[in-house]
Amino acid sequence: MKMAALCSEFGDLVQIKKQLISVISLCKERGLLHSAKWASELAFALDPLPKDELPPSAPFTEEDAQDLDALTLAKSYFDLKEYDRAAYFLKGCCSQKAYFLYMYSRYLSGEKKKDDETVDSLGPLEKGQVRNEALRELRVELSKKHSAGELDGFTLYLYGVVLRKLDLLKEAVDVFVEAIHALPLHWGAWLELSNLVTNIEMLKSLSLADCWMKDFFMAHMYTELQMIKEALQKYQNLIEAGFSKSTYIISQIAVAYHNIRDIDQALALFNELREQDPYRIDNMDTFSNLLYVKSMKPELSYLAHNLVEIDKYRVETCCVIGNYYSLRSQHEKAALYFQRALKLNPRCLGAWTLMGHEYMEMKNTSAAIQAYRHAIEVNKRDYRAWYGLGQTYEILKMPFYCLYYYRKAHQLRPNDSRMLVALGESYEKLSQQVEAKKCYWRAYSVGDVEKMALLKLAKLHEQLNESDDAAQCYMLYIQDIFSCGEQLEHAEVSTALRYLGQYYFKNKLYDEASLCAQRCCDYNDAREEGKALLRQISQVRDQIETPSADLFAPLSNNNTPVRRVSPLNLISFTP
Repeated sequence: MKMAALCSEFGDLVQIKKQLISVISLCKERGLLHSAKWASELAFALDPLPKDELPPSAPFTEEDAQDLDALTLAKSYFDLKEYDRAAYFLKGCCSQKAYFLYMYSRYLSGEKKKDDETVDSLGPLEKGQVRNEALRELRVELSKKHSAGELDGFTLYLYGVVLRKLDLLKEAVDVFVEAIHALPLHWGAWLELSNLVTNIEMLKSLSLADCWMKDFFMAHMYTELQMIKEALQKYQNLIEAGFSKSTYIISQIAVAYHNIRDIDQALALFNELREQDPYRIDNMDTFSNLLYVKSMKPELSYLAHNLVEIDKYRVETCCVIGNYYSLRSQHEKAALYFQRALKLNPRCLGAWTLMGHEYMEMKNTSAAIQAYRHAIEVNKRDYRAWYGLGQTYEILKMPFYCLYYYRKAHQLRPNDSRMLVALGESYEKLSQQVEAKKCYWRAYSVGDVEKMALLKLAKLHEQLNESDDAAQCYMLYIQDIFSCGEQLEHAEVSTALRYLGQYYFKNKLYDEASLCAQRCCDYNDAREEGKALLRQISQVRDQIETPSADLFAPLSNNNTPVRRVSPLNLISFTP
């Protein structure tokens, strides 16, 4: 049913193409280059229109004719980033287009002065009190026009941006929704709204324009809210509806796979994207994160050199070079490039988070905390920054702080075992063993990527003298390690075998104990204990007969009581 509805909505791709061509022209006239670029990429993915099907140009009013010369002059200054000059020549113009460019020039002038002052006076980690001085004036003027109902879709969008910059977020959300209803084809308004949506409940509560753009917005929001399954389904529907050639959709699917750590799938899509659009720089920082995780030095080096040739002063290029130096353990150089990225764009989320990681590597915890806090200010949904703060406070031995930040990360990524293991460790340090057990068991249940949860759970049971449960966990841990087919660096199989050997011996299961002891002899750190246990077994073996059993059969076959730990529930906890 859903697919049928979507296909009918996207049935007339010719009409969609016409709408995209129209909105590209409108955005270009107003200097909204990123929205024009997004619409152009989408239009390029659709079949070209014949000459007689091309949409007519926008209607030209008497006011437009009067302002034409001033607008043409001001737009030329605007394109050269002479914003004050553009605003000066537009003052007093009456048309909607001229009024938008007048207000937008004033806004960008203030932003440019703020950025210049920030770069000149502050280090990359200092918060400072530098603000865009034009914002309050713009808000007063736009508010009057808004009350009188004189703002069009583009100027409503600008009003929303001004409100967001002034931290008036609730009012900003309402204005962006109004802007979307007034002009549903302007992607910039949808994107600004997406930055203010904090959870799925808020998303459902929004009254959005019912047009085909909403599907792109919902897919983007699902990706942002870590609802990857729903996001991938949405993008698949969009591909089937006729957008199969869209590089935007391919890049978003790759980012979605990156978010769920399906690294091979994400890498394949990014490589496909590079073949289709070899000079693309957007999202290449995410591609470099994947290459970093896979320790693919030659590929990361090639990507860095390639992007430097294309544009060495793009934020994404600096992040890629930073990742390259980080992989080579040159953390000072890496931090330098992330700082450069932040000078180019102080709201670059990835650069703040990656810089926090570099300061952690350099043992500079105070700088790391500041960097992670900046990342959270840019985007409260960034679980990596919350998790990074938890790790930093763990180094500082502040477990209550750890717990708070790990819990925040867990709420954003409820099925990520790394967050759960970190939470379990924090509870353990605070002597809250019951909660720790829940976390470790839940981490194992959702798929433990680092194969640490069962080991930690077994050791916790061991400390609490819960020998049956400890043995069960060690058994599952051994099965887990050997089933993954590769020996993990941190694997403590010898610890598990040593404990199981003693456990079976105490329970007079000498055949199983003997098997464990023999396996212990394969490991240097457990060899002596294995030999000692074999000697103990040989002393009693002749006196008692024990039926043999498969070492790796579940312990429940031996009537061992096993307690299953309930799923994690941390909602009630507040540090």
